[in-house]
Amino acid sequence: MAKFNKIDTINIIRSTGIVPVFYNKDVELTKKVVKACYDGGIRAFEFTNRGDGANKVFEEVIAFVRKECPGMALGAGTILDAPTAVLYLQMGADFLVSPCMVEDVVKVANRRGIPYSPGCGTVTEIVKAQELGCDLVKVFPAGNVGGPSFVKNILGPLPWAMVMCTGAVEPTEENLTAWGKSGVTAVGMGSKLFPKDVVAAGDWKSISDLCAKSLAWFRK
Repeated sequence: MAKFNKIDTINIIRSTGIVPVFYNKDVELTKKVVKACYDGGIRAFEFTNRGDGANKVFEEVIAFVRKECPGMALGAGTILDAPTAVLYLQMGADFLVSPCMVEDVVKVANRRGIPYSPGCGTVTEIVKAQELGCDLVKVFPAGNVGGPSFVKNILGPLPWAMVMCTGAVEPTEENLTAWGKSGVTAVGMGSKLFPKDVVAAGDWKSISDLCAKSLAWFRK
């Protein structure tokens, strides 16, 4: 069962502003990455369902998060069908994310009162997602559909829209300031938040520091 209700989870994502997106088949490494982000101020994290046995990794990581990272919402990403959605919800996922709209997943998430953020690339897709009950919509791939200017322009006619952008988000002051000024609700950030050499060296403090800096730039 999810730790947070739908409203609480969305508020956590909104107040944090940056949602790391990560997958690794190594359970212990994943735990260390999540904890490093948590220590840097991150309170929402998306574990992507991208490898064989990913659900088994998630099961151990979410147990770790519940014990060691109080207040963190842990979601499952790359959810492409209803059975997979149910699997992750049974393990306690606090939210679900897809690179596209999967209406069967919408039904599952709505029944369970869990936020589902489907990937959208046009105003029509965003409005359709809202009609189906998706409060927080993912714009993906955000850089390819127009970046921060796309968000700023759609919020003109849709000022109530809550948008989480993934793609073309970088842990730099210039980039995150631009996203923050666009009016975006949150941004998802992947590999650039976890440089391979830093992860390989086990330099978790560097990841924590980068998260803290990124949060400050985004909120500024």
